[in-house]
Amino acid sequence: MSQAEMGQTVRVHYTGKLTDGNQFDSSHPRGEPLEFTLGLRQVIEGFEKAVVGMSVGDSKTVEIPVEQAYGERRDEMIADFPRSEIPDSIQLEEGITLTSTAPDGKTMHFRVKSFNEEVVTLDANHPLAGEDLVFDIELVEIL
Repeated sequence: MSQAEMGQTVRVHYTGKLTDGNQFDSSHPRGEPLEFTLGLRQVIEGFEKAVVGMSVGDSKTVEIPVEQAYGERRDEMIADFPRSEIPDSIQLEEGITLTSTAPDGKTMHFRVKSFNEEVVTLDANHPLAGEDLVFDIELVEIL
């Protein structure tokens, strides 16, 4: 039976949890497995490494350290902006995600950390930055 290797496209079912057991994502409710190509950095490093060497039908649980997940939280990714720079049409709430386009055309995501009439504090860290993650992975198909 062949094993998944770099350069191959694979399909996996997964459930992602924090180390305290709280689930943050799963492919099962959608019914469709996640499809990605190994080696193209389409998923976090630790997830990709866990799939390499698996055969179709294999299942495993892996703990992915923060360094191979979304990295440490970085204070420099949190900044204050004048409330006037946020369009009035946006209903601000703590925790919502705002999207903006950078000058180079890349999409940027910011979570509203706090706000008042004058200042909005935005956090560009990934919501899972600073967390070790646990994934249950099942290799469904190698394409």
